[in-house]
Parts: sequence; structure tokens; C-alpha cells
Amino acid sequence: MRRDELLDAAEDLLCDQGSAALTLSAVADRAGVSKGGLLYHFGTKEALIKGMVERLIEEFDDLMAAQPEGTYTERYLGATLVAVRSGRLRRWAVVTGASGNLFLLAPLREAMSRWHREGLGDEPDPLASQIVRLACEGLWDVASHDPQLNTEADLRALETRLRALLKPG
Repeated sequence: MRRDELLDAAEDLLCDQGSAALTLSAVADRAGVSKGGLLYHFGTKEALIKGMVERLIEEFDDLMAAQPEGTYTERYLGATLVAVRSGRLRRWAVVTGASGNLFLLAPLREAMSRWHREGLGDEPDPLASQIVRLACEGLWDVASHDPQLNTEADLRALETRLRALLKPG
């Protein structure tokens, strides 16, 4: 079984049953593999959580790189909307809720710091860019808890308004 399938099984388990249910045995059962098969890829629960955090960061960085917009904030907004529309962002809540271990969440904190600070000095309006990035975080959070809350029409309206904030003048 591939590593990503094991991470998917862990995320599904967390979404269905919460962080208290995250055990290696439960993840192996959910993935339909032996515990030994899981241990081959993730020797501990902490390694599994670390894998989820690393994948989350990598996938969002890939979404950012795939965005055609020019400024960092425009790419950040575009990547956030892709994540929301595709349902990928549930990992955000899953990983954050999965670990009270600050050491395991340190890479996520570093990525968040990078995502919120990078390129601000190059933006036409750094304050508006910060507001848009923070609005994206709110969208992530709300959509993580209630994916049906924002219809496509709602998302288009939000996108239009947030992009307007980024226009100089």
C-alpha cells in the first residue's frame, strides 16, 4: 500500500471519529492493511502525524506554484480557493486537531509564517494583502468545519471582492 493511501486512511479516521481514535491499529484497519504494513511506512503515531503535516505543506505549496496570478497574495488566494472547491482543505483541520505536540506542528507553524510573510514588501498594498491572506485563513477554517456552507456563487463573490482589495488605487 502506498504512503498516501495510509495518510488518507488516517485523515478519514480523524474526520469520522476524532483525534482520540487515531491509533496505528485503527489506521491499519481503516486502510485494510496489517499493522506491520503500516509500521513499514510509519513506525509511530508521531511519524504518521508528521507525514500528514508534511503532505499538507507540500500540497499547498504545489497549489501555490500552480496558480497563474502574479503576486504572492493572488496565488495564495487562488490556491486557497482551489483547496476549498476540491475539498482538500479538510486536512488543515485534521492535522491541526490531530496533535497537541508542538514539535510535530512546528513545520506547519513555519509554513504558516512563510505563507503570511512572504512577498508582502513586493505587494502594491501590503496591508490589503495581509487582510486577504487572513480572510483566506478564515475561509479555510469555516470550510473545514462546514464544507457545504459556501456555495460556488458565494465563493465567486468572495473571490471577486478579495481580488478587488488587491488592486492598486
